[in-house]
This record gives sequence, C-alpha cells and structure tokens, in this order.
Amino acid sequence: MRQQQAILFEKPAVRGRLVRKPPPEEEGKAVVSAAPVRKKPTAAVKRARKRTASGPRLFLPRKRAASKAYGGAAYRLGLQLGRTDAPSGPPEGEGELRRLLNCRWAARVKERGLGGYSWARYHAAAAGYVRGFFAGMGRPAPDWVPLPTERSVAVIVTAKNEERTIAAVLKEADRLTDETYVIVNGSSDETFRQARAASRAIVLSYPQALGHDVGRSVGAKLARADILLFTDGDIPIPAEQLVPFVHGIEQGLDVALNNIYPYLRPFGRQDTVTVMKQFLNLALGRRDLKASSLTAVPHALSRRAVETLGLELLSVPPKAQALALLLKLRVGHAGRVNVIRGNKRRKLNSGRGNPVASMIVGDHLEALKLAGDRLGERLVHPDVLRKRRYIGGDA
Repeated sequence: MRQQQAILFEKPAVRGRLVRKPPPEEEGKAVVSAAPVRKKPTAAVKRARKRTASGPRLFLPRKRAASKAYGGAAYRLGLQLGRTDAPSGPPEGEGELRRLLNCRWAARVKERGLGGYSWARYHAAAAGYVRGFFAGMGRPAPDWVPLPTERSVAVIVTAKNEERTIAAVLKEADRLTDETYVIVNGSSDETFRQARAASRAIVLSYPQALGHDVGRSVGAKLARADILLFTDGDIPIPAEQLVPFVHGIEQGLDVALNNIYPYLRPFGRQDTVTVMKQFLNLALGRRDLKASSLTAVPHALSRRAVETLGLELLSVPPKAQALALLLKLRVGHAGRVNVIRGNKRRKLNSGRGNPVASMIVGDHLEALKLAGDRLGERLVHPDVLRKRRYIGGDA
C-alpha cells in the first residue's frame, strides 16, 4: 500500500458528514481522522453534488444540472400559459377538447418562439401546458403530448406478430392524436386482439401477410389527416421522440426522415442495406441525408407528398424517396431515434444475404433505375473531363 493512499476505516461524526483529510503518517501507514468543519458549500455546489449511501460524493455534470433548471422554468411557463388558455366552457367530447388544446398550444409555440427551444425544454413546457390547461378547468390532466401544429395528424402502425409490443406502441400514439390506424397482417398470435383492447385506433386485420411496407400504403389510403406519421408495431417509441417528425413537416418538409447515422457502425463494418441507403442519397446529390431513408421508421409525410408520390409507390420506400428528390419535394432530417438497437431479430432478416436485405437492395436498384430513366445514366454526376467524342463516344 502506498504511503499517501487514504482508506476510510470509519465515518467520523462531524455533523453527520464524512470528512476526508490528508492523512498523517503513523508507522508507515495512513489513517483517517476527523477534520474541522469546513464552510458551508454554495448553493451551486449543493446542486451539483449527489451523495451515495457509502459516503463519497459524486459530481453531476454542469450541463445536466443546467438542463434541470431550464426544464423547471419551461415547465412553469407552460403551466402559466395553460391556465390562461383553459376554456371556461370546454367542448364536449375528448376529440374536440384535444383539438382545442392543440390549437391553442400551437399558437403559443409561434407566439413565444417555443419551437426554438431544445427538445428537453419544449417537452417540459408542453407537459406544464397540459397540466395547467386542465387545472384551469378543474380536471385531472391526461398524459397527452401536444403537437406544434394546428394541422391534423394521423399515426399509421404496421404490425405482424407483435402481441408483446403493440399495446405499448399504441399507448404512445394515443398520447399524440386520436387518429391512429393499425394494419395487422399475417399474424398468428394475439396482435389483433391486443391492438383492439389497447386503443381506440382503427384496426384492420389481413389474414395473409401483405409484405414489407404494403401496410403503410393501406394506412395512407385510409388516413385523412394533413400529416401522416409512420411507425412499426415492434418498436415502442416514446411520444416525445415522435414530435420532431411532425414539427419537421410543420416547418416545411414534405418528407421528414429519421437520422440514424449517429447510431451506425464505421463504414467498413456496415451492412449492405446501409451502404445502399447512403449510395442512393449520394447518387441523387443529397450527401447530407447520409443513410436516412423512408425504409426506416419513424418518418412523416405531408399530404402533398402522399398525393404527389402516390399510394402504390409508398410500398417501395427507396423508390418513393428517389421520386421525392427528383420532383424537388422538400426532404430532410427531422428527428433522431435509435431503431437499430430495438429492431427485432427474425429468421428472414438475420444472417448474410438474408431475404429482407436482398429485397431492400432490390428496392434501391428500382430507385436507381427510376432516377436513371429521368436524369440519364449518370444521374446528377455529369462527366465534364473526358472528351469522348474524339474516340467516337458520347459528347
């Protein structure tokens, strides 16, 4: 044992606190003794410290402490605004009341510039607003998450053999909107019953499997909302993490994508599907999109995008994305949700060259073929260096 190392043999009773002092030397060993009481720490230090049961202190990062302070202020602001906006004569029916709350919240977002908040502060203010809104009416507040838009929003969920997760997925969808569509297809378990029991969503059940992404087209055909938010029945995503995709459409995007790039492995270790996603975006001149794709949930579409692309094309997401870029629709990142870690391992999507990966690679080839037919074989990357005409080639 080194001479200068201090070991705690006991907890000296100095105002109930464990005090550490540079140890005196005694026969080559270090001992711990009580020290005089020091000055009281400042309030900032108190907020930054967290004591464990064993005694030593842990220091919280300043950013975390700051975020809590901001969250408290944002929550109080939301609470005040919610009380002010609470109606004296609330409308009948939960749907009408939710629409009224959302309309007034969206107005406050624009008025106060809450859309410029960090998402942590935004959600703190939103939670306070719901609480204050219902407190002003003398009612208990539901667990709603208000959206920063006055436009209608629908959530579309596709599910196949998701009895363990579908209830949690729909619980989060119900926190956002009362227009939800669940497309159950090819299920041999209790997914349909669980969906019916867990939510007031419209649930369609097909005995046969429709295949990847066809359910999304079916849901888009049913929905009448201005903004369509797509997710899957196997990955419960908190409602708060879905809000940025709606916000992206509200801010002018037609296609709001999930930015999964931060969760990917280094390029040399990426799978074929991920490489194809990046290649398609690069080939169409959108390097900034990286690996973002309509293949990944969650994502959102504007009504304009649905009508422009067509329902049939939505069942082949890379092809729909390529056409959206070719037609100059506004495509961009909106949120960031790690769906890679939560993606279920199945027989069809596991292993090298699995059927699902092969299908998605083929989808990207369709997308490249569509782009080549419209832009030419070099797409948006012209050859301006070679003088091919001198050897009988194209100019």
